[in-house]
Amino acid sequence: MNFHEERFPETLSFGAIGGPERRTDVVTLTNGFEERNTPWAHSRRRYDAGLGLRSLDDVAALVAFFEARQGQLFGFRWKDWGDYKSALPSADLTPVDQVLGTGDGTARRFQLAKTYRSGDHSYLRPITKPVAGTVVVAVDGVTMREGAQFDLDVATGIVTLNEAPNAGAEVTAGFEFDVPVRFDTDHIRASVASFQAGDVPDVPVVEVRV
Repeated sequence: MNFHEERFPETLSFGAIGGPERRTDVVTLTNGFEERNTPWAHSRRRYDAGLGLRSLDDVAALVAFFEARQGQLFGFRWKDWGDYKSALPSADLTPVDQVLGTGDGTARRFQLAKTYRSGDHSYLRPITKPVAGTVVVAVDGVTMREGAQFDLDVATGIVTLNEAPNAGAEVTAGFEFDVPVRFDTDHIRASVASFQAGDVPDVPVVEVRV
């Protein structure tokens, strides 16, 4: 996998616009009713990194980051300021923010995940790029210590407990996370004159599966 565990500068991603994208196939039947299906189990996020640029120094930082990733070739981490942690934006992290699974007495590995709920429906999003030092884990409400009672793979988001939880024990976690993305273009068009006039470059970024 061509991926660099490097985060796009936070000062440049702040102010960027973007969010989740879904793909739905809609077929209209002869009676006017519709059949709707999706080939995607998970949403895909898109952003415009150009909107976070505020100075020519920002443009220089963007170009340096772009060149180091060789355009679309290497993926990288992106902080989505509107959705970057397991809790609500206004709340602090706790080890019971998100349910990762239930113990069966054997399994020790659990994937970080975030659940989005609306009414009776929900969507479970795998979290594969947690931010090191932010992950807190609990088993049946008892906080575990990283390094002593669990290990975390920050490149995959997999939590490995030293001991398998008892059957029925709820495994939960709180965390901050990044979105794995790549540039969705192999060129950046920026003009000093146009930038000073308020015209920022279009720099599309798209989420990748890892």
